[in-house]
Parts: sequence; structure tokens; C-alpha cells
Amino acid sequence: MSITRHQSDARLSRAVVNNGTVYIAGTTADTRSASSKGQTEEILGKIDALLKVSGTNKSRLLSAVVYVADMRVKPGMDEAWMAWIDPKNPPARATVETRLGTPDTLVEIMVIAAQ
Repeated sequence: MSITRHQSDARLSRAVVNNGTVYIAGTTADTRSASSKGQTEEILGKIDALLKVSGTNKSRLLSAVVYVADMRVKPGMDEAWMAWIDPKNPPARATVETRLGTPDTLVEIMVIAAQ
């Protein structure tokens, strides 16, 4: 069984496909000055692109973990998430408050999808 990796460097692969399952690494926004909604919208766009290159799409999501720097930014993240998600095929999801990689990173999202 082969493993396919996308957008890899010495540190990580942005997406890994194995046995019909796609694993998307924790993804953050480049525009760190944006609100939690804006950062989430950018992240979800990146996830869409990674899912596409991996041969799948958001309707095939199995699970998601959303990390937020502060639960007070969750409503903005949820607004962007609800506008993006396939309402007929929502994944299992958890939202966790934690310190993220930089002080201006408000949201990071990891997903797993079926191919």
C-alpha cells in the first residue's frame, strides 16, 4: 500500500493520503491581522485546495479539530465554518482552546477525510 504526501518539506506534509483516507495537517492563516472569521475563511480555502489535490472534498470530511487561541473568538470561527461546511455531511468536530504558534494566530484547523 502506497502513501502519498502533498506539499512536503523537511518538517511536515500538508496532506497525507493512505488507504483511502486523507489527513490534513494543522492549517493556519497567512493573514494574521484578520479576525477569527477572516482567518478561518482563509484556512478553509487552503483546506479545500489540499482536499482537491488529495482527490476529495469537504463533503467527505470525517473529523475536524479546531484550535482557537481564546474561546471568545469561537463565534467568528463558527460563522465562517457554518458558511463553508457541507450541511448534509458535517464531520465529527471538536473545538479546543490552546496557545497557538504565534500570538496573532487565532485559529488552526486539522481535518481527516475519506477519498
